[in-house]
Amino acid sequence: MKLLKERIARWSMVGLMAGLAATSFYAPTASAHGEKSQAAFMRMRTIHWYDLKWSKEKVKVNDTVEITGKLHVFEGWPETVAEPDTAFLNIGIPGPVFIRKESYIGGQLVPRSVRLDIGKTYEFRVVLKARRPGDWHVHTMMNVEGGGPIIGPGKWITIEGSMGDFKNPLTTLTGQTVDLETYNLENTYFWHAFWYAFGLAWMLYWIRRPVFLPRFLMVNAGRADELVSGGDRKVAMAFAAATVLIVIFAMSAANNKYPITIPLQAGTMRGMVPIAEGKSTIAVKVEDATYRVPGRAMRMKLTITNNGNSPVRLGEFYTASVRFLDSRLQGHHRLSGRPVGGRRPGSERQQPAGPRSDPHGRSDRRGRRVGSVSSVRHHLRSGQPLRRSAVLL
Repeated sequence: MKLLKERIARWSMVGLMAGLAATSFYAPTASAHGEKSQAAFMRMRTIHWYDLKWSKEKVKVNDTVEITGKLHVFEGWPETVAEPDTAFLNIGIPGPVFIRKESYIGGQLVPRSVRLDIGKTYEFRVVLKARRPGDWHVHTMMNVEGGGPIIGPGKWITIEGSMGDFKNPLTTLTGQTVDLETYNLENTYFWHAFWYAFGLAWMLYWIRRPVFLPRFLMVNAGRADELVSGGDRKVAMAFAAATVLIVIFAMSAANNKYPITIPLQAGTMRGMVPIAEGKSTIAVKVEDATYRVPGRAMRMKLTITNNGNSPVRLGEFYTASVRFLDSRLQGHHRLSGRPVGGRRPGSERQQPAGPRSDPHGRSDRRGRRVGSVSSVRHHLRSGQPLRRSAVLL
């Protein structure tokens, strides 16, 4: 038995060392799409991104990239997620590989949080400046207070050049132009080093005497008062007084050097202008919806009423960056010739819908409509193809 235990221990150690060596010498690059890691209800019932466009796919350091498109705040916003009363238009990137120069919603500059109305659709534009070379996946993103980040579609962008060439100039209120990338770095390094040294001196003072076990034994023995002497109290008061005096002196010096300042810009911006949309002429009622996971097939039974003056066509169901296409319409999404699956004006009909999905569940590169059941009524227009939407698990 003893020999068996020794062999098990020996081979366990060999396996552990082999695993450690394997992970140390071989570490492949990981690549993933963050938007697909979110819960289904978050992707389909919060912010719907569509008509997205990235102005460039390859840039050099200091070049700018614009991301434009539309976002729809879904009418059936989930009760478990805080409403977008305080939301911030952001970009999902792996660290500061870009800097954001400008952000707009409804044509208005939005440097801070905004309030978005449920059921409304907004145009947005974000201007980024390339900073760090590499291949980066750039996502649209909306941060909602109490709801977390809501990730939208992303696209790979390549940045070429050297990070050492990056510049971020800014003109201050006094007319002075500074480079924010390197501005006052020496002062920043000095204060970091100073406070690290100050804190280290405090720690060394207490570590110089027996620590941990001796102190633990003295506390258990009822001798805790002996651990801190009168000299220790004086040293502690000296450290506290020095900290306060240093902060006051540094603040006074900074105010004298930079007398012209502006207050911090806080608060939530309201009054974002949505896209003006007419009343929908399509009424849709979902009778039944089934998603078959193994075959990636969606089957829906809809009651559709066309109250408009021209026919509409059902051609695609697009939600959560996954497309379900009618095979007869692939390649020509706009009306041409006889309407396929169309509805004449004033007609009502139950329509079984079973579009096929992209076999890889990929999002449309053109960033077309990302929708949901009730948004069909809101977004279809007479004479335009119906972009079918539904809640998908």
